Amino acid sequence: MRESVRIMEASMTRATTPNVQKVTAAVIERDGRILIARRRREELLGGKWEFPGGKLESGETMEQCLKRELREELGIETEVGEFLCSSRFVYRHMAVELLVYRASYVSGEIVLLKHDRVEWVLPEALKEYDFSEADRPVVRRLTEDFASAL
Repeated sequence: MRESVRIMEASMTRATTPNVQKVTAAVIERDGRILIARRRREELLGGKWEFPGGKLESGETMEQCLKRELREELGIETEVGEFLCSSRFVYRHMAVELLVYRASYVSGEIVLLKHDRVEWVLPEALKEYDFSEADRPVVRRLTEDFASAL
């Protein structure tokens, strides 16, 4: 079953992908809306929207990584749920494999540390935002899921 949900791969910009960095991301839903965050302009990929998360550290599981990153970047506690999908993309600065999980907000006030803005967005409105390349296949997956649920 896991292979069936790993359906997405973003376009690769090079033929080889040395040192692929595993990165986790969360699709946090509340009241029918999904939490997205815009990276600060001075950060890598500044001004781009993303599903919050971050880089896997040595010895961590994907779930531990995601919980830590959401705590460090947004100041919130979450419960990590099921694996949703993955995406690969090679940026100029690194190759990433984005591993996306559903997550539930548990507690905490959102604090903007690496982001300058967050929004709770209806699934059908996600395509109106300028997402980073690795996140775009996730947007497609979520909007397709929403459309098929109608």
